[in-house]
Amino acid sequence: MPTLAASRLLLVGESFPFQKLSHVSRTAWLHRSIRFLSRVERDHGPLTLTNLGFKSEFETTDKNNTQKPKQMSSPVEFPNRKRNTVGSKGIKAVGTKKLLGIESAPFSAKSFSELGLPPPLIERLATEGFAVPTDVQSTAIPTILKNHDVVIQSYTGSGKTLAYLVPILCEVGPLGKKPSDDNSKSVKKMEIEAVIVAPSRELGMQIVREFEKILGPINKKVVQQLVGGANRSRQEEALKKNKPAIIVGTPGRIAEISAAGKLHTHGCRFLVLDEVDELLSFNFREDMHRILEHVGRRSGADPHAPKSPLAQRAERQTIMVSATVPFSVIRAARSWGHDPLLVQAKKAQATVESLPPSLKHYYCVTKLQHKVDTLRRCVHALDAKSVIAFMNHTKQLKDAVFKLEARGMNAAELHGDLGKLGRSTILKKFKNGEVRVLVTNELSARGLDVAECDLVVNLDLPTDSIHYAHRAGRTGRLGRKGTVVTMCEEPEVFVVKKLQKQLGIPILACEFKESQLVVTEELKNPVVR
Repeated sequence: MPTLAASRLLLVGESFPFQKLSHVSRTAWLHRSIRFLSRVERDHGPLTLTNLGFKSEFETTDKNNTQKPKQMSSPVEFPNRKRNTVGSKGIKAVGTKKLLGIESAPFSAKSFSELGLPPPLIERLATEGFAVPTDVQSTAIPTILKNHDVVIQSYTGSGKTLAYLVPILCEVGPLGKKPSDDNSKSVKKMEIEAVIVAPSRELGMQIVREFEKILGPINKKVVQQLVGGANRSRQEEALKKNKPAIIVGTPGRIAEISAAGKLHTHGCRFLVLDEVDELLSFNFREDMHRILEHVGRRSGADPHAPKSPLAQRAERQTIMVSATVPFSVIRAARSWGHDPLLVQAKKAQATVESLPPSLKHYYCVTKLQHKVDTLRRCVHALDAKSVIAFMNHTKQLKDAVFKLEARGMNAAELHGDLGKLGRSTILKKFKNGEVRVLVTNELSARGLDVAECDLVVNLDLPTDSIHYAHRAGRTGRLGRKGTVVTMCEEPEVFVVKKLQKQLGIPILACEFKESQLVVTEELKNPVVR
């Protein structure tokens, strides 16, 4: 029987096996894997472990000792699976008996102190109102502190930023563990110790604000943002003057300053790729290549020596973050990380793990020329105070805002063509309630954090289930209730039905009558959740 070499795996809710088959050539195996997994992704939306048929079991932790999770005494065995034909072309997936190591974690920590954090960091968290870690935080933090490369997957608004921010601050900056005398000299030489890459300026600045909030006003210079659209020379001067330990930025600006020799990251300990599925897009390819080649790569290494990928990646700890994990992210994790673990929040159900659990989803059939007016009636019917409306094309935003304001509704547009100051001003007005409806494109589907947002409206259909999940994740954040309404024409209803099937969520037909949302069609085949 062929031998199976399985790498380490963390099962949290569910897990994905990063494995190799020794009896099959790597090229042939990868080709067949891509064919099979790509079909799963196409037929069932983003790749999830449920699509692959895996389940997991856990031993509960000792109630009398919450700080030390109980280790499982034996590996989990997956039962033999029969050959199953996928689709009409007969692509086959072979199930094999697997022995996988488990690393247990305090899945439901009741306080940050249970996670073994330094006292100064715990005090700062408490001061800023962070008392109880979310499920993804109580799982990811101890895993990262054990020096694992990880892929953090959880629905938008579940606290993923703090899930990697806290373990970094445990090791970097004044709130963390004090270095011993033996390595204090090396620590002083290490200028940049963590690099966080985000696909948009808004997300980058939001991450910086989270770091500054925890660090406090005295230590805020520990972190610096390097985002596009800002004055580059001022950023370079601040790097030289403040000597920050943590850099947060967009791929283009980080790569630009690095290429100019003003940013030295060879000795970096942490590389975080936030919204990694977006960073994989073609637009970021060259910049991401430079970042991956330079961050955490010691400058003393012989460039002409044989390059061992594992040896290169072992010098840094790579953390990838996303609400969804399509196959492209799995492939990138295996390529960029060293023996990576997939971390998922305990309470994120497998079929809807990319969406906040407290959302209600509706769709409304309307003509193209009536969509904006239907949006206005939707806002009134739900008495929504903070609304994000998505459109697919930037040129359409201004017209939608004009129509809303003509009917007495405060609205504004947000897109990439606006200057940095203009975008910041609009976001500020939206967050403080001066703007009721923010009309935007896909730019703001990622990283825009407005906790009070109670309604998301798709004026144009999202291109796929992943984009739907990211748009919907702008509401219902951190356990709050939220509503998602999708406007579509009659011929587009089948697209909504497909999204419903792929995401495993009920999307009910509705219309707006007499300032009320009226459900016009119940599900004939209720979605099993």
